[in-house]
Amino acid sequence: MMNPISDKELYQLVNQLSETYFNKPFIDKVQFNARLRTTGGRYIPSRRIIELNPKYAFEFEKEELHGIIKHELCHYHLHIEGKGYGHRDRDFRELLAKTGSPRHCKQLPSEEKRYRYTYECRNCNAVYKRVRKVDVSRYRCGKCRGKLKLV
Repeated sequence: MMNPISDKELYQLVNQLSETYFNKPFIDKVQFNARLRTTGGRYIPSRRIIELNPKYAFEFEKEELHGIIKHELCHYHLHIEGKGYGHRDRDFRELLAKTGSPRHCKQLPSEEKRYRYTYECRNCNAVYKRVRKVDVSRYRCGKCRGKLKLV
């Protein structure tokens, strides 16, 4: 687990990773946003801000946070260059591979145990974990269209 990082140290870390992996400086703003719940970070193109989930700095080793920062820097640098910076764009996927950035971040350990309901497909035995209850008469398996049962 990492120690708390000040805004200045966070900016220095992001700029260092930008210089190392992209050979370009990071000149805009980066900040922690404690309201992020389902993602490790996000890049806001209209404001040119990178926001990071502080829980990833506390619950994981520094490599996971570095991976999230590199992922957001891919969005950032491609946006500035006028190239495709969305998750489905070829430029984005190529830059992820080139810099060794992860496509997705790991789930927070504190969020893993949130699931209250587990459903299983009667045909292919696929397992679905959900926080909210699902109406098994309305929903089917996403893989084989089989009926679901509450486990």
